[in-house]
Amino acid sequence: MVMNSVNTNPGALVALQSLNRTNEALQSVQKRVTTGNRVNDSIDDGAAFAVAQTLRSESGAYGAVNQQLNVGKGVVGIALEASTQISNTLAKGREVLTKLADANLSTDQRNQYNADLARLLGEVKNFIDSANFNGVNLISATAASRKIISNIDGTLFTINAQTLNSATVALAAVADATAAAAALTAGGAWSKGNAATSTALNELGGDMRRINNQITFNAALQKATDEAIGAIVDADLAKESARLQSLQIRQQLGTQTLSIANQAPQILLGLFR
Repeated sequence: MVMNSVNTNPGALVALQSLNRTNEALQSVQKRVTTGNRVNDSIDDGAAFAVAQTLRSESGAYGAVNQQLNVGKGVVGIALEASTQISNTLAKGREVLTKLADANLSTDQRNQYNADLARLLGEVKNFIDSANFNGVNLISATAASRKIISNIDGTLFTINAQTLNSATVALAAVADATAAAAALTAGGAWSKGNAATSTALNELGGDMRRINNQITFNAALQKATDEAIGAIVDADLAKESARLQSLQIRQQLGTQTLSIANQAPQILLGLFR
């Protein structure tokens, strides 16, 4: 036999407890749907949140490393472009020296070709002096090797300076055909300058490849880390949306049930009419 009481309403209490549980579940699901995350903080899942936070720090570190590598890439890129232009200028210098090696040139012709050499040397100096990026010049007479970070463990690798100056890239005027021919020999000034420039191109090109490969590798690691974070904290939105609709219906039914339960005391009042 169900007792009616003016002090307690068991049906309403049960309905209220059920509605409160539904509202709590609804808030949790709404949070997941709104943020797209199954785990938003340590309250949702302490262990998963802690792991995700560690992975987030790693992902950020990969981005920071690549940012610094891109600065190094700029430094090497400018030095490499300048060295390429110097190599092109030396090729023109070789043409001029070849002409100066001809003993049949007149004095005026020799003077003109020597003036060409002077202009070419001026171009070389300009390329060297202008090869600055972020305050760093890798090919000047005072250039120093640089160390740049390569991974999140703090590992560094060295970018070696390549000294190119008017002494190593010599395109000075030559007195006669014999001096011009000597400059072109294996131990001559032009040959030494060309060898130094070729070495710079080879070394800088290798450094550029290394930086590019490291940036690509770090980006792949960052992507994998981000995917791992998603696997840990991302919500299944299709599933959560279905749960949201279900809970909304339960909430409506719970509200109606509570309303009906709250009408029970009115029956007692009817007994006194």
